[in-house]
Amino acid sequence: MPEATRRAVLGTVAGLSAVPLLTGTSRSASTAPDEDQILQQMADAFGEQLRSPIMHSPEEQGLDYEDVTFQAVDGVPIEGWFIPARGSDKLIIANHPMGFSRAGLPGHLEPWKSIWSSSGNDMEVDLVPDYKILHDAGYNVLAYDLRNYGLSGAANGGIASSGIFESRDVLGSLRYARQRRDTRNMRIGLFSRCLGCSSTFHAMSSDPRAFDGVRCLVGPQPVTMEVIMARRLVMAGVPADRIDELERLVVLRTGIPFAQRQPQQWAKGVRVPTLLYQVHDDTLTDPSDVQTMFDNIPVADKKLQWIRGTDRRFDGYLEFQRRPQPMLQWFESHMGS
Repeated sequence: MPEATRRAVLGTVAGLSAVPLLTGTSRSASTAPDEDQILQQMADAFGEQLRSPIMHSPEEQGLDYEDVTFQAVDGVPIEGWFIPARGSDKLIIANHPMGFSRAGLPGHLEPWKSIWSSSGNDMEVDLVPDYKILHDAGYNVLAYDLRNYGLSGAANGGIASSGIFESRDVLGSLRYARQRRDTRNMRIGLFSRCLGCSSTFHAMSSDPRAFDGVRCLVGPQPVTMEVIMARRLVMAGVPADRIDELERLVVLRTGIPFAQRQPQQWAKGVRVPTLLYQVHDDTLTDPSDVQTMFDNIPVADKKLQWIRGTDRRFDGYLEFQRRPQPMLQWFESHMGS
């Protein structure tokens, strides 16, 4: 297998990367991929996640901040930033996408560039401007690295669980915020992106009382692993009906089948006002996935916002920096002025 293809396949789970976009491309038998090897590489990626480095800091945006560490509810050490907004009693807890860190992802640099180029997402996503926008709008911010990402601790053998184990980090961030002297009485909102959103859904389902008093959730681009992996198979030139074989290999690698990686089902446990947004034509997933999650959220106060005019997933992560008003209005209307 060519090195570029190998990297793309390895990145399928590590960063929700697309394997090469082969759909509609003619290939000779001599250049056809080894299907079994691709399936094994995909499964292996569930247990070998690539950490995105901390490439930026709040200081670049002129923000005062504190390096903080706390424990997930199962004891995993979590690293993060606390960015104070003087005089404010409102706190946003920010969770990052899969494959990212709290600082973002250097998609313009190797090996991330090769991993993401096939889907058109070989671009940098710097998440620190998000925190500047929130700070300037009057919010304290707690941003942190999920387990096995950034500078946070390794856990569970390093495997990707699609939100199951990562939900313990979400619960730990809430506990930490409620224990800090300067944040314990603050109104809390959640800005949970992608894996962070799926993890938040799972946390709400497993420990709903932990979210008592949480005012709202803004959730960009949660994704169901079986949906995205089915798309990856087609893009890699592997018949879609081999999804069951891929799942068997994933279970051998991690012990967790696709049937247990279900944010669509976890969404039924959401009990706070929720705004979801998603790139409608995202090449890496399908709009029906987020639509089903939205439909399953059992609260009346909810909204689904589509991003149109692009098929790049990373544009969804940059949407807040480009057009923050809908999200800021959601936070303001539920957290108060």
